[in-house]
Amino acid sequence: MAANTKTSRKVARYGVPVAVAGVAAATIAMVPAFANAAGPDLPKVTAQELIAKIAASDVQQLSGTAKISTDLGLPKLATGLLGGGGVAGGSANPEDKVAQLANGTHTVRVAADGPDRQKLTFLDGKDEYSLIHNGNDVWGYDSQSNEVFHEKNAGEAKEHKTGDRLGGVSPQQLAQDVLKAAGTTTDISVGDTAQVAGRDAYQLVLKPKQTGSTVGSVKIAVDAKNGVPLRVQLLSAQGGKPIADAGFTQIDFTKPAAGTFAFTPPKGAKLTEGTDGPAAGKDAHDKGLKALESFPGLGQLAGGGNGKGDVKVLGEGWATVARIDTGAGTNLKDLENDKNTPKEAKQFLNSLGEKVSGSFGEGRVLSTRLVNALITDDGKVYVGAVTKDQLVKTADTAK
Repeated sequence: MAANTKTSRKVARYGVPVAVAGVAAATIAMVPAFANAAGPDLPKVTAQELIAKIAASDVQQLSGTAKISTDLGLPKLATGLLGGGGVAGGSANPEDKVAQLANGTHTVRVAADGPDRQKLTFLDGKDEYSLIHNGNDVWGYDSQSNEVFHEKNAGEAKEHKTGDRLGGVSPQQLAQDVLKAAGTTTDISVGDTAQVAGRDAYQLVLKPKQTGSTVGSVKIAVDAKNGVPLRVQLLSAQGGKPIADAGFTQIDFTKPAAGTFAFTPPKGAKLTEGTDGPAAGKDAHDKGLKALESFPGLGQLAGGGNGKGDVKVLGEGWATVARIDTGAGTNLKDLENDKNTPKEAKQFLNSLGEKVSGSFGEGRVLSTRLVNALITDDGKVYVGAVTKDQLVKTADTAK
């Protein structure tokens, strides 16, 4: 089946998380507690056979319901600034929903019919937010604010699997991202079997070989019959409840009704047309800066709109750290002392940032359970899914 390349890029970047996904897309995973205590009795498979099964899966049609929860360990102030876990309300632009989806628990209805048609509906009480890809059209609709966002593209067609078309929020795409990033720095094995959404599943277990990662392990539940990832679980190296989770609670592999993907803006809805062309196709560098900018008060430190923001990758595998030289000409002390800095931004820094020092100078470490970021007084940002100690060590030895 053919898909519009530009449209597919847009749908892909409208997926969940987010601030975090922009920073650590390859290691972000999601989880659930949907499996039965005793797993089904399935034929033995090796890790390589299970990976091959995932790669060979070409399921084009499905519908179902998934549960997504994220617990990044943000302080209450940050949680409030990120929207308190809800997705309905405000602008219908999918990019404006990213930070909100990085927090809390959400129920998502999912439907796909090949690479040309997908639909995600985030349910938030009686309100909901829908993202629809139907041919050349991408629609975003927020029922609470009655706002509609629309982008239409005509471009070169390209073949894609359904797993690539669900905007990065599906267990399928998350599993592919994690496996792609695994490499030689990861131990891969087959864990206990499970039952997810009423389907028998194997579990692929990935563990970092390196020290210093905030990630303890990643578990991917794979449908025993068709190889579709049904659940992806991320566990913290420090233990406790999962950092994030995404998995189907119900799934059906029959073709969804054609009307599932039809959308007409409701009467009286505010319609915003999106930007087409180069301005709409952001690269990974821009996404990373956008992720940082989503944290209140960090916009200046993420480049300040001056076109700068050089990124250098330090380390490899699970210990990878990105150094962003913002070129902002603004340091933390300036930000704290600037009378024009919003009070909320100062509160955010004071609540989240621990002061540290080293050969890099002085700065603050902004911490979550998954991603840590060191912002130095000279305007550099070090960020990665590594512990605070590993982050400071990397900054100390960076060239």
